[in-house]
Amino acid sequence: MPAPAAAAAVDVVPKSGGKKKLLLIIVTVLVLLAVAAAAALVLLKKRQAAVLDEELDEDVVTVDEAVSEMHTGVPPVFLALDPFTFNLADKNVERYAQIGITLELESAETAEKFKAYMPAVRGNILMLLAHKSAEDLLDRVGKERLAAEIMREAVRPMGINLPPVDAEGAEGAASAPAGKKRKSKVHSPVTRVHFSNFIIQ
Repeated sequence: MPAPAAAAAVDVVPKSGGKKKLLLIIVTVLVLLAVAAAAALVLLKKRQAAVLDEELDEDVVTVDEAVSEMHTGVPPVFLALDPFTFNLADKNVERYAQIGITLELESAETAEKFKAYMPAVRGNILMLLAHKSAEDLLDRVGKERLAAEIMREAVRPMGINLPPVDAEGAEGAASAPAGKKRKSKVHSPVTRVHFSNFIIQ
């Protein structure tokens, strides 16, 4: 009788050992999968960090190029005119204005040329201002239009005729009607007109 019991015990041991091996294989596979997932996550984060570094480097290069262009480019030349104090063309009320004007010019040579023409430049600007009312100058659109008109009048003594200014302050002859040839753009040595003060009383 003892022999069958021993045979049964021998049968149980291999079954128990097989379950342990299966469990060990499953645990090993899960650990390997976890390690692989962690490695993939680390690689993905490294790749994202590398892409971000490249983008930041490109941005830095772009900013550096912009700063470099700004430093290597010729800085603008400013020519401040003496302030203009004048009566406004308002009806039934006496009002006056004081305006400080600074011309932004393309070069120092242009500034010297303007100084030679200064009496004529000031005369043209004063004639323009004498026809302005307070209503013409109070809002932003009026000031922008005035700046464009001052630019036009400032270069006239030098024989430069810029197109007339439209109601919005842009050059009126910029676009030609259909069927007509568009006039070539006239080069202006004045790039912008700045107001250093603008008082209306």
